[in-house]
Amino acid sequence: MQIGLKKIEVSQSIELHELAVQTFDETFASQNTPKNMQWYFETTMTLENTKKELSNPDSYFYFAFHHEQIIGYLKLNFNAAQTETVLENTAFEIERIYIKGEFQGKGLGSELFNIALHLGREKGYNQMWLGVWEHNVKAIQFYKKKGLKAFDQHIFQLGDDAQTDILMRLNF
Repeated sequence: MQIGLKKIEVSQSIELHELAVQTFDETFASQNTPKNMQWYFETTMTLENTKKELSNPDSYFYFAFHHEQIIGYLKLNFNAAQTETVLENTAFEIERIYIKGEFQGKGLGSELFNIALHLGREKGYNQMWLGVWEHNVKAIQFYKKKGLKAFDQHIFQLGDDAQTDILMRLNF
């Protein structure tokens, strides 16, 4: 195994928040306006919201490590913590799975995804779902290779841009 995981505690909210902002910016800044990105960081991806999310007993955050260096993070939602009421609570949600840009293309994202499935399986699930922006072609291709299938969509608000996320699921 190339990746190690460590569950994130509320006391690590600043470190998680900084990583979340960094990876979201690396992933989406080039395809969105600075104004919309700033709006998101100031209204949604705030330190206060990070602390609140970390306090939810049905959400699990993990730092992903490679050679003792934090390379990304993972957020899994179970039960009422899920962002949508889909699949009649028979699935869990991977809400966030981010690898820093400098570590992408090395198979680490694939390993982190497989670990997420393992964690869900440990909780008794055999189905997962996630939302992915319709213009994030790289991620959509990745998920299709992993066997995920589109089943619905929802709106992700980024400033004044109502973006469409494709909801994808996998039975495993």
